[in-house]
Amino acid sequence: MKAAILYKSNDLRVEEIQVPSIDSDEMLVKVEACAICGTDTRIYHGTKTKGIRYPSVIGHEIAGVVDEIGKDVQGFDKGDPVSICPVIPCGVCFACQRGMDNICMNRTAIGYEYDGGFQEYVRIPALAIRQGNVFKFPPGLSFEAASLIEPLACCYNGNRRSDITLGDTVVIMGAGPIGLMHLQLARQAGAGKIIVSDPIDDRRVLAKEMGADLCVDPIEENLIEVVRNETHGLGSDATIMAIGVPVLVNDAFKMTRKQGSVNLFAGFGGTGESTIESNIIHYNELNVTGTASAAPWHFQEALKLVVSGRIDLEKLISHRFPLEEISEALQTVIDGKGIKVIITS
Repeated sequence: MKAAILYKSNDLRVEEIQVPSIDSDEMLVKVEACAICGTDTRIYHGTKTKGIRYPSVIGHEIAGVVDEIGKDVQGFDKGDPVSICPVIPCGVCFACQRGMDNICMNRTAIGYEYDGGFQEYVRIPALAIRQGNVFKFPPGLSFEAASLIEPLACCYNGNRRSDITLGDTVVIMGAGPIGLMHLQLARQAGAGKIIVSDPIDDRRVLAKEMGADLCVDPIEENLIEVVRNETHGLGSDATIMAIGVPVLVNDAFKMTRKQGSVNLFAGFGGTGESTIESNIIHYNELNVTGTASAAPWHFQEALKLVVSGRIDLEKLISHRFPLEEISEALQTVIDGKGIKVIITS
């Protein structure tokens, strides 16, 4: 089979390797679609290294078909269409025992400790099956959309942590795939006004098509002033940073109302170090949260939203590449072209 093997940073090669063998408590999935995440580009460049092995196969936004099942695995049949929640919780640590499976203290992940989806077949380890990380989905859902359940599940987690309620004004900084997922989730949560900021024209156009009330070019306009004007000087109820730019953190604080919420959703490069004006948090009693990954139960809720038609993931897909062209696909993401780029079978 073909696999894109990462030998070291900036060294990715598509090669022929053996199809993985499985144990009696594992399964083999034929990958039909694996979307490229911004995190994958950071792994490729070597700016994200935790859990990464060399050589290995990355890619964690996976959908495919069950191809082989170990004799001890129950609840699945060969040919089942499945989507994979990549973060595997241990189930017994302090975090897992308190419902924080996504930030499990012993977490492992497909595309990190285990080989991921940028290959024709992926082995699903026993722990992932036992912990409920493999989800069957109905035939009406495309494999490409199913591969995007994973980032949507992460956004669902961030949406909950943002505590958006009926009628709220929500600001989303960034209109890439994550920002556009947050846009749809904020609307589902009952937001009354959604303001989306992005310097790329095409992304603002798509955000408007997907329900944003106001789209702002932060290069041409002062986003803080726009938000203040739109909220009669109060500020947003919730602000979500869907871009990992440390110098914009204070801006997020400044455009949020007293006792409002700011969610630092996007991953930041390196240590993500930022100079924070602590008094803004202190005097405005801001609720500042982070969001990391998704637990299987977040994944289940995200899947329900997509299957019910309340969230549209198909519209986010802008590029499709075969596995042989993964380097070009990665460069498309790195260059900021399109929205969501998918490696297809």
